[in-house]
Amino acid sequence: MAQVLEFKLPDLGEGLTEAEIVRWLVSVGDVVAIDQPVVEVETAKAMVEVPCPYGGVVTARYGEEGTELPVGAPLLTVAVGGGAGADAVSAPAASEKASGSAESAVSSEYSGNVLVGYGTAGPAARRRRVRHESPAVAQTPASAPVAAPAPVAAPAPVVAAAPVALAASGHGSPVPVISPLVRKLARDRGLDLREVRGSGPEGLILRADVELALAALERPVAAPTPAPAAVSAPAVAVPAGERIPLRGVRGAVADKLSRSRTEIPDATCWVDADATELMAARVAMNAAGGPKISLLALLARICVHALARFPELNSTVDMAAREIVRLPAVHLGFAAQTPRGLVVPVVKDAGTRTAESLTAEFARLTEAARQSALTPADLTGGTFTLNNYGVFGVDGSTPIINHPEAAMLGVGRIIPKPWVHQGELAVRQVVQLSLTFDHRVCDGGTAGGFLRYVADCVEQPAVLLRTL
Repeated sequence: MAQVLEFKLPDLGEGLTEAEIVRWLVSVGDVVAIDQPVVEVETAKAMVEVPCPYGGVVTARYGEEGTELPVGAPLLTVAVGGGAGADAVSAPAASEKASGSAESAVSSEYSGNVLVGYGTAGPAARRRRVRHESPAVAQTPASAPVAAPAPVAAPAPVVAAAPVALAASGHGSPVPVISPLVRKLARDRGLDLREVRGSGPEGLILRADVELALAALERPVAAPTPAPAAVSAPAVAVPAGERIPLRGVRGAVADKLSRSRTEIPDATCWVDADATELMAARVAMNAAGGPKISLLALLARICVHALARFPELNSTVDMAAREIVRLPAVHLGFAAQTPRGLVVPVVKDAGTRTAESLTAEFARLTEAARQSALTPADLTGGTFTLNNYGVFGVDGSTPIINHPEAAMLGVGRIIPKPWVHQGELAVRQVVQLSLTFDHRVCDGGTAGGFLRYVADCVEQPAVLLRTL
């Protein structure tokens, strides 16, 4: 007899507690193989395809495209074993409880994977994934909870899932809340979760439910006004502005930048530099043959050398311990604009890479960002950020530090400008460089020394380029 197993939204790592369903890759009735991706979700870090650890027939899906689910909420159910499908496998061994509950399973193999390329499973049978076109998802207001559809009736008893975390009500009645973030939000704002109606599966309270309840509590109640003696024309209602949910990448950016400005006492210094020799050196290097070297790679190499001289700026601050932590390796983040918004991919161990290696890694990460294929690992672990905002046609900026880093170097556009060169006025390729730094890790002398060294390398790159 086929058993029906419930697959919940797994912990996607990096402290993420929720994800938004972007696109279903399977439909009810489809046969899925072990570790076949079944849904594409968007987290605050990246777009991720989530594979199902079971093989069998999909009997139910939970949540429409556009629905935000907490980690641990049901995603789908799969009927396994008992002729459920050609690629089906049965569930892990278990025994039926003596209490007479519906919890049962049969002996089988299954995968422990939660992400493609992650997990513990060895080789498993695969079949070609069939993508199904999904209809456009209607937009919903930011405060409106999205209810998950009722699951399709399963052909066999559903194996009991792990219990949903219950928040104590204070009067002995549990409230179905699975996300600690939701419980903390309600607790911090003094909201009684017994008064909140959950829109998730089986009444699960989602963050949107709590935010909607808080908004209702905070909305001022208009005092009644006496009826006028004479009937007048109705007042023209002011149209409401468009509300755009701060979630996914946009929400993560908002949270991180707000935290940076709240916690980090930042300061910015800047300088103009003559980049004519750097541009000429790059042209000569690329004309010599071999892999092409990007300008960003040369600037990255300059940053790495500057950080070796001024290690205070490759650090982070641990306020709990009241310590500055100087980091041993340079993991260089760089700002990349994508259709989904601004992201900061990280080039790991940038200090050990050649200009050619940096060029290739910048290209790989940029393309992955454009395709929304960056993994959480690609977007975390940075120690210093290089922001080339000159690609937007601007000369200068005061960047916000990428928390918890200690500094960011900004590079403006490189354009011909009048410049005094060797005592004479000439037209040179000039760039403005800016450094935003955490004033807790160093004073202006250190920051100015770092920026001046970077500018000197830009203006006279010959000595530095011999090491590339």
